[in-house]
Amino acid sequence: MALNQPMIQNYKPTLAPSHPGSRWLKWFIAGLGVPLILVVFILPYAVPDGSNRSGTALITTPLALPAANLGDPEAAQKNMQAPSTKAEPTGELTLLTVRRGDSLDRMFRRNRWSIRDLAALMQPDLSHRHLRLLKPGDEIVIRHHNGRILSLSREIDFANSLRVYRSGDAYLAEMVMHEIVSRQIVAGGDISSSLFKAAAKAGISDQSIMNLAGIFAWDIDFVLDIREGDEFIVIFEELWRDGELVKQGDILAAEFINQGEIFRALRYVGPEGQIDYFTPQGNNVRKAFVRTPVRFTRISSNFNPRRRHPKLNTIRAHKGVDYAAPLGTPVQASGDGKVIFRGRKGSYGNAVIIQHGGNITTLYGHLSRFSGKTHNGSRVRQGNIIGYVGQTGLATGPHLHYEYRKNGVHMNPRTVSLPAAEPIDPELREDFLRATRPMLLKLDAKHQILAGLTASNTN
Repeated sequence: MALNQPMIQNYKPTLAPSHPGSRWLKWFIAGLGVPLILVVFILPYAVPDGSNRSGTALITTPLALPAANLGDPEAAQKNMQAPSTKAEPTGELTLLTVRRGDSLDRMFRRNRWSIRDLAALMQPDLSHRHLRLLKPGDEIVIRHHNGRILSLSREIDFANSLRVYRSGDAYLAEMVMHEIVSRQIVAGGDISSSLFKAAAKAGISDQSIMNLAGIFAWDIDFVLDIREGDEFIVIFEELWRDGELVKQGDILAAEFINQGEIFRALRYVGPEGQIDYFTPQGNNVRKAFVRTPVRFTRISSNFNPRRRHPKLNTIRAHKGVDYAAPLGTPVQASGDGKVIFRGRKGSYGNAVIIQHGGNITTLYGHLSRFSGKTHNGSRVRQGNIIGYVGQTGLATGPHLHYEYRKNGVHMNPRTVSLPAAEPIDPELREDFLRATRPMLLKLDAKHQILAGLTASNTN
């Protein structure tokens, strides 16, 4: 106080004497001002560069800021710049598989989704066109949140999908075109136990092997003729959609060596888009008839003129082949022709007889029922379904009884020489040779590789 008193007395020396109350006010102001001056001018320099000197306590108050990774300056900057907004709900995905008798209305009610949203999303023309009719097995993907529909998608075909999505209070629809990429794959192997195991080892799907069997079905019985040591080569397409492998596509070329005999088939697309398989010489791989018009599990009875009938216990010629198969298995027409009989026929039970060219007829007996498209006088193409396996008539179990007759004479369907289908059109022969040459070269190259491997394994 001794130091401060002269300064106060010398400050404003001409002022008149003041009242005790005003003097007290001046002391109060001076006492308050000095600490403020110290805080403003002296304290910042007391702790240079943020260092904490002994005896100095730095107190901080946390602020309620958005959580951020303090070690990531960019994330911190984004959090400072971006205002806090409520994110739109991403929703939950549900895959719907259409059942028999289903409709969108029924499926929405079953899942307790908004029927009002259903009515709104059906408004766009694309939605109405592609969602009005549904088939059993169709799949629809729904994205929803609290019962409200955010989007809907449905695959229309392999390359296109329908997408319906919410925009405000309405829905918009668009067709999404997928990027389709086709890749050629060459694979092959030899059979040690089964064709399907050998194919799986080579990376060939079951469906592609079934297609292979269908191509050579006129020359090879894939149930009875396959032997250990048989070899195969398949050139097929792999179909990729939006960068993801979806399935194996068409077979472009194939080779099958069955009991030492080589069979080859080359895919050719004609000028009108018709697809068929031919030998390298231009002969049609497809015959006028298939040997087995049904996918069977075993032959329960062969062609035998001296067979003893299992029910009658008498010697009675078996003029066809019995193919045992599960009840209801589809039965196909073995060749093009005209249905000349459809109905009940004595011990044959439900039967169909087809008249083919060359005075050939085929009979299909013991059917459980007929195809709705098969009638007396109707035309059928090879592979058309004409009925279903049963055990009507004189039968001990479900099977197809199949007969092949030429000029009225019964012949063994498994061994009869089948007439060939038409070869390549002479006008298309040059185009066929040009188009199939790359596939033939690939078959030759793969054949040499497999032959080399077989020789090395033998040695």
